[in-house]
Amino acid sequence: MIRISHSKNNLNLFLLFFCIAFSQVVFAQEKKPKVALVLSGGGAKGIAHIRTLQLLDSLHIVPDLIVGNSMGSIVGGLYSMGYSGDSIANLTKNANWEKLLGGRVSLNKVGAEEKSEYNKYLIELDFKNGNINTGLYILNDQNLREFIAFLAVPSYEIEQFDDLPIPFRAVATDIINGEEVILDQGSLAVAMRASMSIPGVFSPVRYKNTLLVDGGLLNNFPADIAKNLGADIIIGSDVGDDPKTIESLNSISTLLFQGTMMNSNKKRPANRELCDILIDHAPYLTHSTSDFFKANAIYEEGKVAANQQIDALTALSNRLKNFEQRKHELPVTKTEFVFDTIVYQDISKSNLALVKARTAIEPNEEYTTQDIEDGLGRAMGTTIFKDIEFARLRDDGQFGLVLKGVEKSKHQIKGSLHFDGYRGAGLIANYTGRNIIGEASRSIITLDIAKQPKARVQYQKNFGSDRDWWWRTEVFGQLLEQKIFIEGKNVDEVKLNYFEFDNQINRNLSSLKSYAGFGIKHEYTQLKPTIDPEVKNNILSLKKYSFSTYELYAHFKYSNLNDVLYPTKGSQIQAVLSRALYNNIQVNYINPSVVKVDVTGNNYTKLSVGFEERVPITPNFTGIISLNSGFLFEDHTQDDDFLFSTFGYGAKYFLGGNIIDPRSDNYTFSGLTESELAVSQFIKVGLGLQIKSIRNLFFTPHIEMASVGYGTFDDYIPNAFSGKGKWENYGEPSFLASVGTMVSYKSILGPVNFDISWVNSTNNVRFFIGIGFPLNRSN
Repeated sequence: MIRISHSKNNLNLFLLFFCIAFSQVVFAQEKKPKVALVLSGGGAKGIAHIRTLQLLDSLHIVPDLIVGNSMGSIVGGLYSMGYSGDSIANLTKNANWEKLLGGRVSLNKVGAEEKSEYNKYLIELDFKNGNINTGLYILNDQNLREFIAFLAVPSYEIEQFDDLPIPFRAVATDIINGEEVILDQGSLAVAMRASMSIPGVFSPVRYKNTLLVDGGLLNNFPADIAKNLGADIIIGSDVGDDPKTIESLNSISTLLFQGTMMNSNKKRPANRELCDILIDHAPYLTHSTSDFFKANAIYEEGKVAANQQIDALTALSNRLKNFEQRKHELPVTKTEFVFDTIVYQDISKSNLALVKARTAIEPNEEYTTQDIEDGLGRAMGTTIFKDIEFARLRDDGQFGLVLKGVEKSKHQIKGSLHFDGYRGAGLIANYTGRNIIGEASRSIITLDIAKQPKARVQYQKNFGSDRDWWWRTEVFGQLLEQKIFIEGKNVDEVKLNYFEFDNQINRNLSSLKSYAGFGIKHEYTQLKPTIDPEVKNNILSLKKYSFSTYELYAHFKYSNLNDVLYPTKGSQIQAVLSRALYNNIQVNYINPSVVKVDVTGNNYTKLSVGFEERVPITPNFTGIISLNSGFLFEDHTQDDDFLFSTFGYGAKYFLGGNIIDPRSDNYTFSGLTESELAVSQFIKVGLGLQIKSIRNLFFTPHIEMASVGYGTFDDYIPNAFSGKGKWENYGEPSFLASVGTMVSYKSILGPVNFDISWVNSTNNVRFFIGIGFPLNRSN
């Protein structure tokens, strides 16, 4: 018995060791399951995906495949490159969504000679083959595309998406053939961008011989693609909306959205069933696909559904601990690039020299990503492109850079509406022609169709090897009704007709910031009473006044302000020195016994200097400091009866208003009516604080002070800072001051500004309202 028992014990021991060995062999041969992460599209709601990425990081789960669509392809593409969940969260939280979705480059990236026309119109349309082309998209994604491209620099040398730290697929739709496209190679930035090209919102992406748009048209939650690529375990994060019911289809937008998502909605239930772990965000997201400005709130909402799956993700993490996982980190990224060649695509011969000069990127030179970004900015700052994109070039062993542009039409139609309390309502109509009269040229015709009309015709041409020399010829005229004030009170109204013919040649000292030049211009100003003096006399006893002058001038301008309407940083400096070569004064009075004036006035020299600084205090608070001055030096004459200081109204400096007048010698001053005060000398200081309370709404409390003089410089300067607070249109130097607040809003019609200001001497509170874009100043 003992022997038998011993034999059985040996047998049992043998079987035990055999089972242990067998299980170890089987376990050792078990293949690591292929884990796929699928991220749906959903616009801004895709920010909710980020919490899922952070959970994967914390649990040390590294997917073997990522499949993304639309915003899911952006988030997934960055993650596949090696960006952590935390870093992607920081990117979205700190992104300037207003700039990224605004499309236009910042004003400080616009060419110095183009700033005066930049972003001054409500609509800008191409005119081709006799038809107005409205374009294929609402939002210009130039800034967004650049943002994605520079984030994707770590993948710059990777051709196959399987070679990324985590293999990646972006889903797009071939809008020409109606087919699903799975992008697995090429430029990762282009793939991400193509996947999110919502039709009608963003421009489609050219790909081979077709156009790609958002993959959500056919497959918004592409779990089936992950399954077909061999995924054993699928983690799905779905931010898509549930299909609308008959009760909720109550608007055009919801009906159109339901229509575009029909194919995706059909596939969605089956794709959700394929997920082993489904993170369903739909019940918890309260914001829309366009709410990028609420990125932080969407991110917080994304935590709810993700946290509900912590247990399932933890179990998966424990299961994967016995397997070696991928190394998830950004690859070593070059900080400098040397290109064997630079290739320019789809850029016309007329524009090529200008683009090359402004881009300033040459073969066999070393450039950082910032250098490339700055070069693209300068090229976009020529304002001749809708967008420019860059990509790597690998051909015949060469490493190059491809710059591909989409040019605006040679003919453009622009327009805007405007209204203000000074000049009433008007319609701005503009024609801009590029390279119509010579290469690197611009021709402009602008009309302000209104009761008080204005018109400008301008020709500008860049020349020189670097295209930084430019010639500008302009004819400008306006027919206004001007209020005449004495001691701050409106005493009369006249018709003010103004004509200017200006020719100037300039040299950009910095292609984006500054230029200097000289020119010669002719100005003609005419005043006539609004009411026929034969019917009613006027306070000036005036029948007709005209002033004609020819001036030679030199000027300098510097500007690196970052926005046209409400800049938050940068400075602006301008200086003009002019010399009158000849002037003629004609005055007819109502009383026939008063001698008619028709003389050549004494000549004069004018010097004006202006400065403005925008100081960012916090992201929503901007300090404003400004200083402007203008001085007029008269030639001495023996004839005191016809001094320029008495009759030279047409060439003086004008203060007043909240809108920048097209005339160069007009200066704003809150609380005064436009051009209310005509002076020979002035020094003006302004202080303000621009407060951005909510998106597109600004409050700007301000104070302005000025010392003004009406006579000669010699009479003004000794008492410039001792003048009393009486600023009537005659007498000794006076002190002028106003205190007020402007409320501004960026509306669909353009800027809306409402100002309330108190002005000294009159002790009156004055109001101003302006809507839209008036005719702008040309320099």
